[in-house]
Amino acid sequence: MASRFLLANVLHRRGNKISNWTLGACCYHMDVGSAELGSDARVIDMRSDVLTKPNKRMRQAMADAVVGDDVFREDPMIHEIQAKVANMFGMEAALFVPSGTMGNLVAMMAHCSNRGDEVILGDKSHLFLFEQGGIAQVAGVHPMPVINRNDGTFSIKELKSKIRPTDDPHQTLTRVVSIENTHNFCGGRVLPLSFIEEVAEVSHEHGLIVHMDGARLMNAAYALDRPPLDLVKKCDSVSMCLSKGLGAPVGSMLAGTTEFIEKTIRCRKVLGGGMRQPGILAAAGLVALSEADMRMAHDHEIASKFAKGIAKIGGSVIEVDVPAVESNIIMLHVVKEGLTSEMFCQRLREYACGR
Repeated sequence: MASRFLLANVLHRRGNKISNWTLGACCYHMDVGSAELGSDARVIDMRSDVLTKPNKRMRQAMADAVVGDDVFREDPMIHEIQAKVANMFGMEAALFVPSGTMGNLVAMMAHCSNRGDEVILGDKSHLFLFEQGGIAQVAGVHPMPVINRNDGTFSIKELKSKIRPTDDPHQTLTRVVSIENTHNFCGGRVLPLSFIEEVAEVSHEHGLIVHMDGARLMNAAYALDRPPLDLVKKCDSVSMCLSKGLGAPVGSMLAGTTEFIEKTIRCRKVLGGGMRQPGILAAAGLVALSEADMRMAHDHEIASKFAKGIAKIGGSVIEVDVPAVESNIIMLHVVKEGLTSEMFCQRLREYACGR
């Protein structure tokens, strides 16, 4: 009998839009033999590319890692990955942090030295929507959103209009402009190099700092067929996750000037992010970086094929904008009248369970 498939928890559902992450979903199938699903059913969990697990090479590297106390700056694996990432981005220094959320938060804390300083960012950005307002809650940084277009960019004219005057005591001071690449909630869209350069030009003309939330930056670099350096050379700081498409179990990287990184070390410590022997995590991250091109190629190919397949068979039930699938994220839209995304997912579960 042919296998049946359940797109398990397909997904973050907002209205009739289903946002669909493919890495760890299409690439890593999990066989299920429970009574509930039946012996012929397989679950493909498509919630997020954070569901990957370390492969054998990563696990072996973790077991073999020579470690030290990183709070005392004595962990050799941490030194190695920080030097590697700094060189990869053309930055002076880099820092290993436990998560991407912490990386973005300590970046804003370091860049915005006065409470009430402001960051301009997209209204669909992860930093604005999905990090619990940490920059305001913890760092006292004021967010000023601009409208994200469907491709993750925003209007340069609107950006200019949101930059505060420096001589008005009634207003906060704009300090940072943050961009996201690839853009998560816009469907993994890759920011054009021309847009990054224009944002940087306008920001630097006004004395502002440009931070790139590059959680999936390696996906963007692969999609553009450019080295990561080309995507961040106009930026002042960048964060990148090791635990998403790259497949490492834990960790993110933050890069910038030496002065900036020294500030972020203090910020990381107060948040509880100073770790003692994290070299075992850095070891997995180094393997992940060495395999990046292979992983990106596989995941992007699978996502493209999946999107084309959905477009072909979806008909009047669900739609997908195939040209907009530029990396490893697919956005599905439920279009059948009377059918919500919740009902659609429930029917998939019932089909997979043979009901």
